[in-house]
Amino acid sequence: MIKRKIILDCDPGHDDAVAIMLAAASDKIEILGITCVAGNATLENTKLNALKICSLIGKTNIPIFAGSNKPINVDLVTAAHVHGKSGLDIEGSLIEVADDYTIQDLNAVDYIIQTCLEQSEPIYLCPTGPLTNIALSIEKEPSIKNNIKKIVFMGGAGMSLGNITPAAEFNIYVDPHAADIVFNSGIPLVMMGLDVTHKVMVNDEIIEDFKKNGNKSSYFFADLMNFYSKFHRKLYETSESPLHDPCVIAYLIDPSLFKGKFVNVVVEKDSLITRGETVVDWLGVTKREANCTVITEVDHKSFFSLLKKELKSLN
Repeated sequence: MIKRKIILDCDPGHDDAVAIMLAAASDKIEILGITCVAGNATLENTKLNALKICSLIGKTNIPIFAGSNKPINVDLVTAAHVHGKSGLDIEGSLIEVADDYTIQDLNAVDYIIQTCLEQSEPIYLCPTGPLTNIALSIEKEPSIKNNIKKIVFMGGAGMSLGNITPAAEFNIYVDPHAADIVFNSGIPLVMMGLDVTHKVMVNDEIIEDFKKNGNKSSYFFADLMNFYSKFHRKLYETSESPLHDPCVIAYLIDPSLFKGKFVNVVVEKDSLITRGETVVDWLGVTKREANCTVITEVDHKSFFSLLKKELKSLN
């Protein structure tokens, strides 16, 4: 079986943690490295969280790199209101980093460039946080575009409301200038925005079902979701919570679970009211050239079946 080689660029983050676990578990994915960015929490916290997650699931062979500690042109906004101050707050015992497992010396941007250029075949970039590291890599070494098969990312909102402002999804809002660079890069893009991630909803029944796996990673999933769900249940006045970031990895494992459309997407960079809005031309009324496959539909039952099966294979 030919594995999809990926760099997972993330800002862990409870749902980033699940994305890491899913990618690490799947025999269809090879994680070349994890690159961290400031987003859900500060860079100091997101890189520490990545070390903790990989330590807990027994995947300390995955190299982790620290990248951008702030957006390109604006001040950092974090999501402590969702993920807690650490970015990975949970109730219960602390997660320890494995002995001798540390952040690599090479900067994440340089690692992305180096890896893209060294691989014999184009690879997948999988950002689940702000697109700062990806944009800076493209700006620093434009030739890597030829070595990237696709950028499959979590971010944006086409036909739905935003989740940080009425207009914008968090990842794009945090660094809209980086997003603009990526959308104009010419690299094949797949957008996992709120239109689809709000159809992958976690509830108590799913959490309890995952615990039946009986392994540490599945109990960790339950702990993550129990904390993460508090914010969403209050905000949306519902008993369910959207599970955003694992959609990126599930798409690479089984794209048949998802449906979307190849359309034009433009990012609003500077408006005080609509900063970070992803303007999706679903009907082609602007005649602008299509630049992104926007995913809007998912087989959520098959998604959770896949996720449960893969998590069972971990520690």
